[in-house]
Amino acid sequence: MWCGVGSELEASLPYVVLMTENPDIVTTPEMESSPTLAVLGSESSHEFIRYTVASAIAFAVDTCSLWLLTSFFGWPYLVSGAVAFILGLSIVYWFSIAWVFEHRNFTNQKAEFAFFAGIGITGLILNEAALWFLTSVVGVHYLISKLASVALVFTWNFGARKLYLFR
Repeated sequence: MWCGVGSELEASLPYVVLMTENPDIVTTPEMESSPTLAVLGSESSHEFIRYTVASAIAFAVDTCSLWLLTSFFGWPYLVSGAVAFILGLSIVYWFSIAWVFEHRNFTNQKAEFAFFAGIGITGLILNEAALWFLTSVVGVHYLISKLASVALVFTWNFGARKLYLFR
C-alpha cells in the first residue's frame, strides 16, 4: 500500500514489461534485464550513461569538498581542488568496477587501480590547469572554473578508461 492506495488499484493499472536478450545492470545488480537502457542502444551507450551518473555523484562530492575546504577551512583552492579530485576519483573508481563497465582488462585489482589513478592524475592535471587559468589568469570564481573544467576532464577520463581499462 502506498499513500492509501490499495492493491485493488495497483492490480487494475496496466503495465508493460519489456524483456531483452542482453541483460543490463541499471540500478541494482539483481536486475536480470534493463528495459530502460536496452532501448537506448549498445553496451557502450549503456556504459556511457552509467559513467555519466557515476561521474555526477563523484562531481557532487568533489565540488562540495572543494567548496568546504576552501570556504570553511581556508585552504588554497588548488590544494582543495586536488584533495577534492582524489575523493571524486575514489568514488568513480568504485562505481566503475561495481556498476559502470561490463568488461575489465585487468585481473589484478591493484594494477587496475594504479592505471585508473594514472588516468585520473592526467585528469587532475587538466583540472588544476583549468582551475588555475580560469581563476588566476581570467579572474573567474573558482567554483565557476570548476564547472568549466568538468567537460574536459570527463571526456578525457571516460575515453581513456574505456579504451585502456574496460574494453
